[in-house]
Amino acid sequence: MKLRSVDVLGGGPGGLYVARLLKLRYPDSRVRVFEQSEPASTFGFGVGLATRTQRNLDAADPETFAAIVAHSWSHEMSMAVGGRQVSLALDNLIAIGRSTLLDVLRGHAADAGVEFSYNSRVCADELDADLVIAADGVNSGTRDARAEVFGARIDVHKGLYLWAGTDVALPRAVFTPVRTEYGTFVAHAYPYAGDRSTFLIETDEETWRRAGFDVTTERLPFDGSDEDALEYLGEAFAEHLHGHRLIGNRTRWLRFRTVSCERWHDGNVVLLGDAAHTAHYSIGSGTKLAMEGGIALAAAIAGASDLEEALTEYERVRRPVVEHLQETAARSMSWWDSFPTRLDLPVEQLLVSYMTRAGKVSVDRFATSAAGVVRMALAQYGRCDVSEVDDGNRSEWVLRQPLGTAFASRRVRASDIAGLRPVHVTVSDPWGSAADTLVKEIGADEALSGVLLSTAADTGSVLTMFDLAERIRREAGTLVVARLDASAIDLAVGALVTERVDLVDLGDAA
Repeated sequence: MKLRSVDVLGGGPGGLYVARLLKLRYPDSRVRVFEQSEPASTFGFGVGLATRTQRNLDAADPETFAAIVAHSWSHEMSMAVGGRQVSLALDNLIAIGRSTLLDVLRGHAADAGVEFSYNSRVCADELDADLVIAADGVNSGTRDARAEVFGARIDVHKGLYLWAGTDVALPRAVFTPVRTEYGTFVAHAYPYAGDRSTFLIETDEETWRRAGFDVTTERLPFDGSDEDALEYLGEAFAEHLHGHRLIGNRTRWLRFRTVSCERWHDGNVVLLGDAAHTAHYSIGSGTKLAMEGGIALAAAIAGASDLEEALTEYERVRRPVVEHLQETAARSMSWWDSFPTRLDLPVEQLLVSYMTRAGKVSVDRFATSAAGVVRMALAQYGRCDVSEVDDGNRSEWVLRQPLGTAFASRRVRASDIAGLRPVHVTVSDPWGSAADTLVKEIGADEALSGVLLSTAADTGSVLTMFDLAERIRREAGTLVVARLDASAIDLAVGALVTERVDLVDLGDAA
């Protein structure tokens, strides 16, 4: 396919990266990047890159990836709760400053021959190019101008978060909550340079309002930071800031927006990155999605005979990956929203809950990299000494543990338990209004001995059932039995260990 000219709207990581990839593939073509701001006006702090993303970037463009790694900061992960901090010795986590990443990508794009136009507010209709790539972010003017064509949908999340930083490299990444007089704030923090760390802090709307941050948000200028919030939260998280303060860069409270589109292209215009889709920051960054999307787009163009074929193929290949990640991200977002309700659990059990929250990692798989953490979590679940944990067959050991004096094991036949209310779970949102009503009904029924939950056999439905089960256990104080197929034993074990459900009926003899 002949490609004479490409115009890219947006000088973020996705736009810069795809511009270089296409210029390398089509050296005789004109590739331009239009950015409405100056390069020095970048805002934000660090960007994390997980192992799989690193592999993808290395395979697509080894030279650029090597430069990214050279400017990155590696770190371990940890969780600190209730005065105890547990670390995971992982050697594959890296982060890089957003401005540094943009400098690297800009330089390599320029080396390939990409042209740049800054302070340029242009729209797709004004451009005369074979291909127009709209990498113009979550507030994409291109998407909004053709909203009906793209079938754009934006869901605004209830919780609030702000991106801050600090001028010290934390010893390791840390997830940690702080209880204050207003409510609970939770930090996701990680180092990305020798003297810098990202410090993202989230909370619920009620806590945010009680702290008065709704007022401080209203009076902020467009390019200002919420200094009142930064000062208050700097004191709240002082233990983890090691004597340093929180710093802002257009730092304000935001609500996460999940963007989805029925179509990603219209004629010669294609959406890339946050313009087409977003996924919650707790499971992966927009930078990851945008750069990996750029890889897929460049590959589709190189393998097609015409532009329509290329853009159709790009969507066909990339959409299932994005939609799966968005589903996983939605579960992760809900887990973090409800994180403060789990603070009665020891930190090791919380770490297992975190790792298994989206159904992608089983207890056994997590144990391959964190055997000590898993062993302690199992001992906490079984109310026993660590030496009593059977590492040889964790799943069977978990199922054999008693529940108080009433149940000799966690695997039961539900038909043997009198007074259970059967509930077939069909709700799609375990924190939605329908789930709220059900939890209240169950909590008000004093005649129940417990509930028996069942659902469809697919993984998503089972995970939703366990989310609802956890709410019923914690809010209604009711025994919860989950009936599921024996093939879902890994999910069942994860739910038991993290105390999302009390008992399981796997359809076989107990």
